[in-house]
Order: sequence, then structure tokens, then C-alpha cells
Amino acid sequence: MSESATSSAKKRPEFRNINAFTDLPTYRLPLAGLVSILHRVSGAIMFILMPFIIWMFDNSISSEISFAKFKSTFNLGMLGLPGVLWKLVALALIWAYLHHFIAGIRHLWMDTHHDAVSKEFGKSSAAFTLAVSIGLTIVLGAKLFGLY
Repeated sequence: MSESATSSAKKRPEFRNINAFTDLPTYRLPLAGLVSILHRVSGAIMFILMPFIIWMFDNSISSEISFAKFKSTFNLGMLGLPGVLWKLVALALIWAYLHHFIAGIRHLWMDTHHDAVSKEFGKSSAAFTLAVSIGLTIVLGAKLFGLY
């Protein structure tokens, strides 16, 4: 190539790694990226709290006495922790399950429908995933806290 052709060519953009200390506070993650990270976080929450999930399931179906004990945990508390804290843990599990389920369906849809892989669909499906998972969590959280 001649020297005049290379000097007039537009400079290609430079891509670099993100520095966690200087770049992350100002980095704007796309909505689809946020949903992807939250999908992983919700999976980790469900995995870490698996003993609590098993305990809740076991106490809720074993007998009437164990179910009464289970209900009293959310009202009176257990292990020196107040009942509202146990309700918040249950609410975190509700959100984690709903978000993980809806985001999983979103990923499956994008895997099976190749025309769905676009920036527009990614943004709209991410907004839908967040709105539905948070909306259902609010509805079920209101039921958990006795608002209806």
C-alpha cells in the first residue's frame, strides 16, 4: 500500500481490558448484560441456600406439627434471628427462582430462534425479564408479608 492510502485510512478503534478500579465505576453495562449477570447470581443464591430450601420443604410437608413450627419461624424467628429476616431470605429465594426461570426461558428462546439474536431483541427481552421477575416477586412478597 502506498503511504498516502494508509495515512488517510480511518484509525481502527482500540479495545482494551477494563480496569476494575478505574473503569468499573463509570462503565455502563447493557441491560442484557445485567440480566446475564443476575442470572448467574440467582443461580448461585439458589445453590448456596439449598440447605434452607430443603429444610423449608421438609418442614412444610412432614406433619401438621412441623408445618406449625415452619410457620412460627417466619412469625417469631429462629436461631436468635427475627422472623422478618427469615422472610427476607425467603423473598430472596423467590426472586432468585423467578429470575433464573424467566432468564432461562429467554436464553432457550434465543438459542432456538436464530432471528431473535439481535440488539433490539436482547434489550427488549432483558427489560421484559427484569420487569416480570421483579413484578412477580413483589406480588409474592406481599403475600409472604401478609399484605393480602
